[in-house]
Amino acid sequence: MISTRSLWPRTSTGYVVAELREVIEKFDDRVLIGEIYLPLEKLAAYYGRDLAGAHLPFNFALISTPWSARAVAKLIDNYEAALPPGAWPNWVLGNHDRQRIASRVGIDQARVAAMLLLTLRGTPTLYYGDEIGMSQTDIRPDQVRDPWEKNLPGLGLGRDGCRTPMQWDSTQQAGFSAAEPWLPLSRNFASENVATEYLDPTSMLSLYRALIALRRARPELALGAYKPVRADVDILMFERKHQGQRVLVALNFGREPVSFETNSLRGQILLSTFMDRQGDDMDGRLALRGSEGLVMTL
Repeated sequence: MISTRSLWPRTSTGYVVAELREVIEKFDDRVLIGEIYLPLEKLAAYYGRDLAGAHLPFNFALISTPWSARAVAKLIDNYEAALPPGAWPNWVLGNHDRQRIASRVGIDQARVAAMLLLTLRGTPTLYYGDEIGMSQTDIRPDQVRDPWEKNLPGLGLGRDGCRTPMQWDSTQQAGFSAAEPWLPLSRNFASENVATEYLDPTSMLSLYRALIALRRARPELALGAYKPVRADVDILMFERKHQGQRVLVALNFGREPVSFETNSLRGQILLSTFMDRQGDDMDGRLALRGSEGLVMTL
């Protein structure tokens, strides 16, 4: 047997990843994920030669990319181009090191971001609390826990604001703990929590649940190829296609409504980020409200 180490670039890190892959291949239902902060072309190398490295070297690029249709479209194209043949992509929208998506782009655009994440080709990774629209929490100096902020105070390096307790309900400590948690709760935890949003059919949580259900129900979204359609100042559009079936994703990164004619557009809306247009027909004209995203059949 030829060791996967012989197929890897001659670096100590490459050898370690290859050895990890060799170990986990001995088990069922396993996946090797790498938390790797690198430019796309270097990140792609961690899939390994003949895909013998990590199954999913984490792609964090979406977190730091400017929130515009053109910038995101360019990122998607560059990432798809950098992937080795046969590699399965992945996308990360938030993590424990960066400001929460709802605070980075605003709560309405956070809905657009959710639709982007869950309709792109590849495996999406959700950061806890983003599915209910949790925002960055203000941390007083006496509440700081992050060693980075303690060692270099006043530079805005602290990460505690995106690490606050998950908000499960409106009870004391938001249902997270019977004791006072190590970090403070958001001021709006009484309304921004799982229990409350579960009962609201238009909430952020309901949108995430609908997107996940749609992804499971439509092979185009789960397995399909990615095809760019349009990317201009505010509008990003792309297709997902699988075995002859197609869906179109249209995202408005702007705050103003947009509409335009397109003779080739015929289909039915499957989901809107506002949760109110399911089943509407699209017949040659696409209309998007400000900060709206649509998934539709073609």
